[in-house]
Amino acid sequence: MAEDSAKASALWRRLPWGKAIKFILVTVLFGWFYGWASPHCFPEKQRVGFCWGMLHGALMPMALPTLVMDKDVEIFDSNNDGRFYKIGYIVGINLCGLIFFGSIFWNPAKKTFVQVEDNSSSADVKELKEE
Repeated sequence: MAEDSAKASALWRRLPWGKAIKFILVTVLFGWFYGWASPHCFPEKQRVGFCWGMLHGALMPMALPTLVMDKDVEIFDSNNDGRFYKIGYIVGINLCGLIFFGSIFWNPAKKTFVQVEDNSSSADVKELKEE
C-alpha cells in the first residue's frame, strides 16, 4: 500500500502540469488569505510606518487573485508617514515574492560531496552521496 502511494507521488512529480497546478493552488490560497487578512491589516485611525509598510507590501502581491475574484481590497495605506512606509512596502513586496516564487520553484538538488584522504603514499578519492 505504501509502495503504491510512493509510486503515485513519484509519477505526480514527473507530470508536466504539476508545477502549473501547484502554482494555481498556491495562488488561490494566497488570494483567500488576503481577502481574509486585508480588513484586519489596515488600521483606520492610525498613521502607519515601516512595519505596517512591510506588512502591506508583503500582502500586496496576494491581492491580485482577490481583485480578480471581484472583491475590492486595499493594497496601500494613504495615511502613512512617508518614506519609511514606502521603504517597508518595497521590502515587504520582495519578501512576499521570495516566499511565493520560492515555494513554487524550490527543488532541492541532491548534493554530492568529495572527500580526499591522504595515506602518505597516495590520495584516495571517495564520493559520498547524500540522499
